[in-house]
Amino acid sequence: MRKIIQFLDKHSQLAFRILLYFVSVFIILWLFPREGNFPFEFQRGKVWLHNDLFSTFDFPIQKSDNEIKGERDSILMELKPYYNYQNDIAPQQLKKFYKAFDTEWNKLANNRPDNALLSETTAFFMSADTITKYSYQSFAADLLRYVYQKGILQIADDVEQFPSKNFQIVVIKDKVGEDVDFTEVFTQKAAYELIISKVNGLKDASEFDQIVYKSGFFKNLNLNEFLLPNLIYNDEASKNVKNELISKISLTKGMFPSDRKVISKGEVVNDEKYNLLVSLKYEFENKLGQSNKIGYVIVGQGIIIGSLMMLLLVFLQSFRKQVYFNNLKFSFIYFLIVTVVGLSSLLIKRDLVAIYVVPFALLPIIVKTFYDARLALFVHTVCILMVGFMAPNGFEFLFLNFISGAVAIISLTSLYRRGKLFNTAFYVIATYCLVYLGILLVQGVELTNQFPWKNFIYFGVSGFLLLMAYPLIYVFEKVFGFLSDITLMELSDSNQVLLRKLNEKAPGTFQHSLQVANLAEEAAYQIGANPLLVRTGALYHDIGKMHNPIYFIENLSTERNPHNDLPFEESARIIIDHIYKGIEIGRRYNLPEQIIDFIRTHHGTTTVQFFYKSYKNRYPNNEIDKSIFTYPGPIPFSKEMALVMMADSVEAASRSLKEITPKSINDLVDNIIYYQMTNDQYNNSDITYKDIITVKGIFKRKLMNIYHVRVEYPV
Repeated sequence: MRKIIQFLDKHSQLAFRILLYFVSVFIILWLFPREGNFPFEFQRGKVWLHNDLFSTFDFPIQKSDNEIKGERDSILMELKPYYNYQNDIAPQQLKKFYKAFDTEWNKLANNRPDNALLSETTAFFMSADTITKYSYQSFAADLLRYVYQKGILQIADDVEQFPSKNFQIVVIKDKVGEDVDFTEVFTQKAAYELIISKVNGLKDASEFDQIVYKSGFFKNLNLNEFLLPNLIYNDEASKNVKNELISKISLTKGMFPSDRKVISKGEVVNDEKYNLLVSLKYEFENKLGQSNKIGYVIVGQGIIIGSLMMLLLVFLQSFRKQVYFNNLKFSFIYFLIVTVVGLSSLLIKRDLVAIYVVPFALLPIIVKTFYDARLALFVHTVCILMVGFMAPNGFEFLFLNFISGAVAIISLTSLYRRGKLFNTAFYVIATYCLVYLGILLVQGVELTNQFPWKNFIYFGVSGFLLLMAYPLIYVFEKVFGFLSDITLMELSDSNQVLLRKLNEKAPGTFQHSLQVANLAEEAAYQIGANPLLVRTGALYHDIGKMHNPIYFIENLSTERNPHNDLPFEESARIIIDHIYKGIEIGRRYNLPEQIIDFIRTHHGTTTVQFFYKSYKNRYPNNEIDKSIFTYPGPIPFSKEMALVMMADSVEAASRSLKEITPKSINDLVDNIIYYQMTNDQYNNSDITYKDIITVKGIFKRKLMNIYHVRVEYPV
């Protein structure tokens, strides 16, 4: 037991990675749908390239989308909308009519005659007896009763879509439904037109009728005001009947017998064959998922998932060792894959929304932000390969998302520029739409009702969701302790509180840091390092000098050097102490650990040469404890840290040159970098000899520009 514990303790990192691998595989396997995969790929309009295919079981033939839509439309055409007959509306409106009739009649009877027509009209209304008045009242009231008895429809969407005059509605009267022809009822417009036509008929009737018509009595009375719908649309009953009828639509049309050829090799997959193959695929996958072969399906899925996750692990171990040996970075990549695959599986199994809504291009964007482009593309590929096994039209899904992911990686060069992410989202949407259109054209899909316009909307939503990169990156930075270009941009702003304090307390050190940042940043561009990380690290590498600024020569404002009064060992201790103070200040101001690493490593394990040599010269016979004059390290363990170490030493030493010439600068750069190389300061960084040659050339050119050195031309 003790040996097992000792072994696990010794190999704890390896044990963690193995555990994380198996946990990730198990979670993804658990999330995978329990269905088999149809072993053949096919596309509408393409040639069947496999051998002759025979059915091994009876399966129902699925109806095509057009067939189902046709049946649904046919049902909707024959659907009878339901209306409730309201008994109280007609009496209420007739009561209002009688009152309005009396008022209008009396008004005309009491008019003062101003001309012959009015005189004749007024005389008629004044002399008309009660019987005459009530005959016209009954005439209008009977018209109102007639249309109310037939029924006035409340206008609804269903009414506007009536296909023919023979269409029927269902009128519910006293809780009893009755089929009524549409022609037997009125709309408000039709009822009003009927009444107007009857009123207009008075002009061709008796002399009295003509007088009433010419008086405008019925026009002033405005019978239209008393026409309200008394057949009220019953939305609930109509929808219930509609849903019930639609639910009864069969999704299949007969059975395809077993041991019968489905399609022959070389045969074109036309609409009929495509429908047969889709039906066979659906039934095959369902039967496999529900049969006793489900164990084989799970084992197969486990092998596929395990192989892909193992491929990623081997890639990290072979080409990204800094990620492989960092448990946090290693865990983050596996966490991203499990999250994306899990979300995709949830959407596919529950059919919540189309799979194309998922912003798969967000994964490589995040990975590239914290790692690099090559790793981002590899992780993205592994992820979509897994999802492709459960997504419908797997090859189409893989092709679309591989291209869009690659476009996202290529187009997003710098996340800290505000417009870049918007541009990337646009490029991804355009890529999705263009590539998908190409696939549809290859498949022979025409711009008809079959054209899947919805997918283009999903592509737009997916591209829009890429803008979630900003808040997600912020969250991941805080949770996992990563560092993005956005944060580096904020930290490299010279108005940051810590840099302002450095400028106030140690102005010489601040200027030195700016020059180091400029040198190292230019070198980083040329050798493929991270320029923004290099610049930020260089700006903060000497913040420890704020503690005792006057003990550093660049901050001296007088000719008096305080080191003249100190022993060499004490001076060396003060100089070396700026490393410890820098780490302390950085943590106090919550600098990321990646930036604090520049403070730790910018002198590596070199010695404080001036005081070390001064001690040796003064005490040649004394035994020297070299550790007193040696920086604590560690040595740089990244290309960026090595660049800051080089730039720091070269820039500081250049200030002490008595004669500034191309030769003196050339010798200075060569000697300093040679000294660091021979002292193994670059052994842990991934910088190459070719990179070092390039860096030296850049430093020499930049220093000559800084000191305005002119090359002497031959006469």
